[in-house]
Amino acid sequence: MRLPGGRDLGQRALSSLVLAPVVLAATYFGGVPFVLLWTLAGLAILMEWADIARLERRRVWLALAGAALVGASVTLHLGAGQAAFSLLCLGAASSVFILPRQSAFALGGVLVAGAACLPVMALRSGEQGFAAVLFLLSVVWATDIFAYFVGRLIGGPRLWPRVSPNKTWAGSVGGALAGMAAGIGVGIVAGLPSVLPLGALAFLVSIAAQCGDLAESAAKRTFGVKDAGRLIPGHGGLLDRLDGFAAASLLAVAIGVLRNAADPAAGLLLW
Repeated sequence: MRLPGGRDLGQRALSSLVLAPVVLAATYFGGVPFVLLWTLAGLAILMEWADIARLERRRVWLALAGAALVGASVTLHLGAGQAAFSLLCLGAASSVFILPRQSAFALGGVLVAGAACLPVMALRSGEQGFAAVLFLLSVVWATDIFAYFVGRLIGGPRLWPRVSPNKTWAGSVGGALAGMAAGIGVGIVAGLPSVLPLGALAFLVSIAAQCGDLAESAAKRTFGVKDAGRLIPGHGGLLDRLDGFAAASLLAVAIGVLRNAADPAAGLLLW
């Protein structure tokens, strides 16, 4: 039986087998290794964004945006969440002044990189941090995998043909259902007191991830590129892998903060 995806699928699988253990190990240990991994991911996204958006004064923008991102990461790790947010906003605002003719693209790059790495750091810092990040990763990964396979196997009406012609409604539904199952599964394995609400939460996180994926596809259409980079064989750039994760983690942190501002991870998982 020929699997959908061909050679590209093999490259995607191999890349995932290499990267997933690194991400899971950093998530398990937390602390400096976790912060370092996600800060490097954010910096890589900044470089990819500068390339695909064809930013003028690229080095100046990267230095400024990178300093803001690193400063926000360190500050957040030290427990000063509001200060970290302020640093990121300062970097975003400053980038507008140095690139007035590309202000929207310059601002967007800082915010996208920040969204990809800072919310997940905020989640990991809590007592339930490991379970919260594992929940997030599991939902997003299950969504990606099953949306890909269900969409390829069933086909059907396209989700947004002009922006992402390969994505289908069948794949979207399959991905969302798989994300729900993954979220509930993490809750059971983690021994959380109430797991059924996690199914609804996982569904919302899955939809957010798919919206983030579509938003990045729309941005690439605007820039006239197919992939954000070539860092990960079979996947493209790091932004291509973390687009949905960034949107999902933003939603997860927002829900966690609304329910428990002092510990977003507990607010996310304990119902």
